[in-house]
Amino acid sequence: SLASVMSQFDEDVEVVDLEEEDQANLALSVDEITGEEAPVVKLVNSLMADAIRKGASDIHIEPYEKTLRVRFRIDGELYEMMSPPYRMKMSMISRLKIMAELDIAERRVPQDGRIKIRMFNKTIDLRVSSLPTIFGEKIVMRILDKSNLNVDLTKAGFQQAALDNLINAIEQPYGMVLVTGPTGSGKTTTLYSAISRINTMGVNIMTAEDPVEYNIDGINQVNVNEEVGLTFASALRSFLRQDPNIIMVGEIRDLETGSIAVKAALTGHLVLSTLHTNDAPSTLNRMVDMGLEPFLVASSVNAIMAQRLIRRICNNCKEEREVSEEALSQLNLSEHHISELKVFKGNGCVECSNTGYRGRTGVFEVMPITARIREQILNRAPTSEIKTTAIEEGMLTLRAHGLMKINEGITSVEEVLKETAQDD
Repeated sequence: SLASVMSQFDEDVEVVDLEEEDQANLALSVDEITGEEAPVVKLVNSLMADAIRKGASDIHIEPYEKTLRVRFRIDGELYEMMSPPYRMKMSMISRLKIMAELDIAERRVPQDGRIKIRMFNKTIDLRVSSLPTIFGEKIVMRILDKSNLNVDLTKAGFQQAALDNLINAIEQPYGMVLVTGPTGSGKTTTLYSAISRINTMGVNIMTAEDPVEYNIDGINQVNVNEEVGLTFASALRSFLRQDPNIIMVGEIRDLETGSIAVKAALTGHLVLSTLHTNDAPSTLNRMVDMGLEPFLVASSVNAIMAQRLIRRICNNCKEEREVSEEALSQLNLSEHHISELKVFKGNGCVECSNTGYRGRTGVFEVMPITARIREQILNRAPTSEIKTTAIEEGMLTLRAHGLMKINEGITSVEEVLKETAQDD
């Protein structure tokens, strides 16, 4: 409830990096607060503290006709946290807009801003987005807590052979390494991890991101800004004049970005980027469909990796379970595999807020571009053939890696079915 959250967190929230004028505005809203406003400041602070303590990635503040709803996204799922008094709607939203340096008088158009706060002895960035809905502005805050950022590839949950293939691909002096998956599947974190691994004194690393989520020492990071014409493609062009060794592009969205990235990979640079495809093999044909020549794709790409994030079963309330018939039929396993399958589930406890899950791990499909696969790209082979070859050459698919994690008791059947597709 609201009262319990507020009593728990009398956190000192210090807002960092605000313009002086806004600082004055804020001082007004902190020091000279009328009895009506004081709870708002406390509520907003305690909301942030609660979200950070629970490890949430996003805070949603949603106005409806007669209610105000607050939800946190934890481990990829949204949970309702509280329903503050409806009369606090305007003051709560205004308070957040002041903190994020947004125009509080403008309620008709979406706005974006940032809040930088010090809490729990660390600095945390929040990306704030406001959107006018029919009942008022909805605010979503993405929490960027650098202390939660794991940039160690060996701790991401890879199967050893897949990790070796990925490391081999990023340690080449040139070529392209692509990471693919839907939004929120951890692609950016993987790219940061890859770059951190090869970030040494002797290389010049340039990144174009939309937007930069975490700043990493020793890397030149550029915020893409389409409004002023700084696109992924134009940033890439400029990078090539900056004597780079390694280039990271947030996403290959179009043919223009794709062709400059391929050209860079073929002229002695290591290029890392992401695409939105379902699995590793289909990425090759997506690039050709974009308009890139098969011979360019075949000669530039070192490896492609698809990934998903799945929830880990809470270790505190984990126990072995029988597998349901329905789940087995969906998993589509042979009799032999079924007899060997061990399945666990979390019962729900205080530690995991009764969800049965705590934290997330990755499932990965790493496909090195071998001589056989290069040949298939040149012959415009269908995705299914490329996938068959990759599996024959030892690639573990997303589903296969998920099954390994079920067997190891790391995750549940439901999570793997939800996040990975069946292998034909």
